[in-house]
Amino acid sequence: MNQHLSFRSGNPALNSKVFKNFSESSNDTMTLNGAVNKTGISLFLLLLFGCFGFYFTFNSGVRAIGINGDAVIADMSSSLMIFGFIVGFILALITIFKKHLSPYTVPAYAVFEGLALGSISAFFSAMYDGIVFQAVLITSSIFFTLLFLYKTRIIKATENFKLGIAAATGGICIVYIVNMLMSFFGNGLPVMDINNASIYSIGFSLVVIVIASLNLVLDFDFIEEASEMGVPKYMEWYGAFGLMVTLVWLYLEILRLLAKLNSRR
Repeated sequence: MNQHLSFRSGNPALNSKVFKNFSESSNDTMTLNGAVNKTGISLFLLLLFGCFGFYFTFNSGVRAIGINGDAVIADMSSSLMIFGFIVGFILALITIFKKHLSPYTVPAYAVFEGLALGSISAFFSAMYDGIVFQAVLITSSIFFTLLFLYKTRIIKATENFKLGIAAATGGICIVYIVNMLMSFFGNGLPVMDINNASIYSIGFSLVVIVIASLNLVLDFDFIEEASEMGVPKYMEWYGAFGLMVTLVWLYLEILRLLAKLNSRR
């Protein structure tokens, strides 16, 4: 089976090394429909607990402080966001290194990641009314548009396409790491600041959104090819996990872009 695994993905959870140790003798194997169903379940949990995290953060902050609610919302958003992302990160590591636990860790990851995203969304909503609905709508539209373009083969995941997107994704990851290191010693990179509405900052966000969107094509292709290779059934959950990682990234970057655009008003 390994000789057929020539495809690449910019998503660290979905790359050609994931399936290298699987044999072809398993009777209960991954299917495309199964991966689609598991993705649907995972996204449902993500949205459900995202709504819970949003309303818990937003409503608790408003009730506690009244007209100064924004400050408390920011505090509560940070607390729940940090908790959700830390637990989600731990679950993500377990999922990556113990893939057979995916049926348990992936739904749990969706729950805690949803709480974190809901909390962060409440913070953005407190700053700019309606921004969260816009971000969800744009993310959903991009997802279904690219799924349609992929299924109709208008966009094809060629080897050069995959290599280019993987390289671009790696470059963006380096920018994220540099920004994180700089933030420890003061301010991060200007292009990452949601209050920076310069043309360069907005342009950077647009580039990141394009790259994140095209990673969805690689994820679709990876899941489709993997479903034809006889990997174990639990890898349906792992495929859903990888796709969910890309969608979370895309949503957060769209939120960041919308915040920058709103700050220009």
